[in-house]
Amino acid sequence: MLNPFFKNIGPFDVQKLLSKCKIDNIYNYKKDKIYNVSDLVSATNKDLTFFHSKNYSNLASKTKASYCVTLESLANFLPKKCNKIIVKNVLLSMAKITKEFYPKSLVDDFDNTVKDISKISLSKKIKHGKNVLIGKNVKIGKNTLIGHNTIIEKNVLIGSNCSIGSNVIIRNTVIKDNVNILDGCVIGKKGFGFFPNQEKNVKYPHIGIVIINENCEIGCGSTIDRGSLSNTIIGKNTYLDNQVHIAHNNKIGDNCIIAGQVGFAGSSTIGNNVMIGGQAGVSGHLKVGNNVQIGGGSGVINDIPDNTKVMGYPAKNLREFIKNNR
Repeated sequence: MLNPFFKNIGPFDVQKLLSKCKIDNIYNYKKDKIYNVSDLVSATNKDLTFFHSKNYSNLASKTKASYCVTLESLANFLPKKCNKIIVKNVLLSMAKITKEFYPKSLVDDFDNTVKDISKISLSKKIKHGKNVLIGKNVKIGKNTLIGHNTIIEKNVLIGSNCSIGSNVIIRNTVIKDNVNILDGCVIGKKGFGFFPNQEKNVKYPHIGIVIINENCEIGCGSTIDRGSLSNTIIGKNTYLDNQVHIAHNNKIGDNCIIAGQVGFAGSSTIGNNVMIGGQAGVSGHLKVGNNVQIGGGSGVINDIPDNTKVMGYPAKNLREFIKNNR
């Protein structure tokens, strides 16, 4: 269960589902059913997943999913017991399928369930500023502070001893204990996922959430997008400076320090004890190891192994960078 806040309206008969999504397929699955959609790692034997890049072949070989939307060139990497749904565009097909299971996941309008905190019971339990709005199904722990003009929309869990600044918007998020969210942050909105089309761009549903673990600090004006088919996760004791952007599905490790204006494209994994200088950029679908240091202004476009220092664009070993720029 990626997001307990979006309602899954499945299961669906697989053949009817593919027909409804206008996905041609050479196999006939008769009356088999699919109960949910998920990523390769989280999928169960009742789920449908997707596999679109050879970079994920190791994960694909171990998936427990009953069905997988994939390319013909990648099908052999999947387990024999996994039924292959061969398509020409994996992500576009998954967008159509996910929308059927979670039709409301494309809507990111404002939450009209919110009420002024002074009119609900939470006002007596926490210290808050003026003009604070709270939605349904919001839980907030003891000794947590909320600043002026902040909106905590429906389906948010906030732990104890947290500080939520002013002019913050939070939705579809779980925040653990002792977390500081500074002024002007936006957390839990849908990610920047769509397929360009001259007539109308096709949006990708985002059914994941944001999870911010204990003892983190999120700097002013930072944005953290919720996941698409997996969750966006910030590890324990990780500090973000101001104006950091973390896109959908990123996994940031424990004890990381990320300076101002750093941007992460989607679906990258950052290890523990990573330090990133200001205005660096990390491309999508990459793996950055543990104890890595990335110099300010660098552009990371390839995986980085553990215990490495890199700098430049494209980011390269620090010694090599210094040698080439003398």
